Amino acid sequence: MMILGQSLSQIIVLVIAVILSMSIHEVAHGLVSYWFGDPTARQAGRLSLNPFAHIDWSGLLCLLLFGFGWAKPVPVDPRYYKDPKAGMIWTAFAGPLANFLLSFVCVFLYYLLLKISPGFALGAAGSFIESVFATTAIISAGFGIFNLIPVPPLDGSKILFAFLPDQTYYRVTRGTPWMSLVFIALLWSGVISGPIAMLRGGMIDAFSTAAMFLLGM
Repeated sequence: MMILGQSLSQIIVLVIAVILSMSIHEVAHGLVSYWFGDPTARQAGRLSLNPFAHIDWSGLLCLLLFGFGWAKPVPVDPRYYKDPKAGMIWTAFAGPLANFLLSFVCVFLYYLLLKISPGFALGAAGSFIESVFATTAIISAGFGIFNLIPVPPLDGSKILFAFLPDQTYYRVTRGTPWMSLVFIALLWSGVISGPIAMLRGGMIDAFSTAAMFLLGM
């Protein structure tokens, strides 16, 4: 059975990878914000790995079709932080960092499966599990890199803006229409696809080298 040129199993693998990548990303934002004293995400029920708590259907569709997208932003309130700017930097960076960690774990598990059970990896079940690990590693790495682009509403802008003077910071964090237009233009122009793919490929290569070294392969 083929859908949009992909088999049903390929679509299932992709959906699993996307849901894992988005859920881990948003939970990480909420947890770090909570650790800094902000109860907003917990009160909103966003400290959960339940994917339906985090899915933005437009962002999910873009991630499935184009390889980059977004989830429903976790609500945070920097007023709870002792240092709002520092708290916002760590909260924003937590999402991409969680994606990179998930990517490395999946790469490690991929090679671990090959090492301890190469026969199983060649079977149908093993091949499916390998595909989940490989696809999740690629999607999660790309999702983390994409979110570090310093354009609102992505995490990279929150990290960058925190280094601005206070007066400028509070003005730009309120957002302006042109910021949204820049984001939409970047998303649909395809200009960011090449650099993201190059960075993602380099990251996966580095993770593969590290995993094989740790496993003695």
